Amino acid sequence: MTERFDAVVVGAGPNGLVAAITMAQAGRSVLVLEASATVGGGCRSAELTEPGFVHDVCAAVHPLAVASPAIRSLGLEAHGVRFAHPEIALAHPLDGGRAGLLHRSIDETCDGLGVDGDRWRRLIGPMADRWPQLAPQLLAPIVSVPRHPLALASFGVRALPPATMADRWFRTDEAAGLFAGSAAHAFLPLQRPLTSAFGVLLSAAAHAVGWPVVEGGSQRLADAMAARLVELGGEIRTGERVRSMDDLPPHDVAMFDTDPGQLAAIAGDRLSPGFVKRMRRFRHGPAAFKLDYALSAPVPWANEGCRRAGTVHLGGTLAEVAAAERDVSRGRLPDRPFVLAVQPGVADPSRAPAGKHTLWVYAHVPAGCTEDPTERIERQIERFAPGFRDTVIARNAIGPAAWEAYNPNYVGGDIAGGAHTGLQLVFRPVIGRPYATSDPRIVLCSASTPPGAGVHGMCGYHAARSVLRR
Repeated sequence: MTERFDAVVVGAGPNGLVAAITMAQAGRSVLVLEASATVGGGCRSAELTEPGFVHDVCAAVHPLAVASPAIRSLGLEAHGVRFAHPEIALAHPLDGGRAGLLHRSIDETCDGLGVDGDRWRRLIGPMADRWPQLAPQLLAPIVSVPRHPLALASFGVRALPPATMADRWFRTDEAAGLFAGSAAHAFLPLQRPLTSAFGVLLSAAAHAVGWPVVEGGSQRLADAMAARLVELGGEIRTGERVRSMDDLPPHDVAMFDTDPGQLAAIAGDRLSPGFVKRMRRFRHGPAAFKLDYALSAPVPWANEGCRRAGTVHLGGTLAEVAAAERDVSRGRLPDRPFVLAVQPGVADPSRAPAGKHTLWVYAHVPAGCTEDPTERIERQIERFAPGFRDTVIARNAIGPAAWEAYNPNYVGGDIAGGAHTGLQLVFRPVIGRPYATSDPRIVLCSASTPPGAGVHGMCGYHAARSVLRR
């Protein structure tokens, strides 16, 4: 007799795993099908360069995992998850050995920003103070009256302006650059409204919960979620690619941790033509070009604070970061790209053999870009860390085409689950019920639904709750 499941989840990324766990916690029978050999999606680790060097394949720094009500509730510590916090959460170096430094302590951060300290405190401090009320609302779809409307309204006032307003809010390149680097996580030109939302959110998160890495690699977080699901009676099958609904065993509901295009390709014959058309119109954003390095020594940053920071944003002044992001939005590869760098060994020495280090780096590039920006990226690193190339033992590159081959959700190299343009920033994939489809037995639970990208699992959690309410 063919086994029947209450829910089948397609895709074992963080959202798919949390969706499955939420269903299993409610007593439902659950099967997860994953095309790859390992679970994790955007939360995997591997020895990408040399034996003994553990690199996070995609997500590396996890403020949203620490902030996520869904992940916090799972008790993953019992399955070996430990978050390691660097001494400094974020650094933004500038020419001449200067840098803006974001410490977990807002007082220490403000002291280091000099004349902009009070301005940083007024902009970010209230959001960090209200984080316990704010985070659950920002990690949820906009479908009901907020539980803490004043906190949300206060965030909204700060979030609405374009991030380029930081050159009016701050007097120094250190503070403006620090804010701009976080805002650039939007994958949008910083002249766009609402780009400040990313700067405020990520800066407040750094003060409230930190920007930690997972000891031993991000894969341990995904493996712990998988272990928790199995502990609840759920089942996971890897190496099982789903190409049509006929590939699924009998079930009551199918939940897709995929992008809208894949949902349309797999389940199009079960969905209305109008809904399929809307899924295929879903817009994807710019791409990432990633480099992983095995290093013989720590990165020789000119600024000493950068050597103690877990994350380093490389882009120079606010104007330079804005120019790079504008080029990407226009389909041009910037000469000086905005580069995100993570040095896990600052907090977790287990990532490399004794005395050695890893460096995780990616730059924003146009969608589907076929040019190799390695030289431009390394020039940006050398700009702020002279002698960096002398420390490189090996490197591994992942461009837009390789991203999509690695994970079909990353269409054109878009690792954010869809563009943040227009209404799609908050209403994903369409306005209305964000997880539902035209067939009540088919649900979308990926980063293409609210609250969007990040290892937080809240897309899967809210999608599963919507199923359970029905």
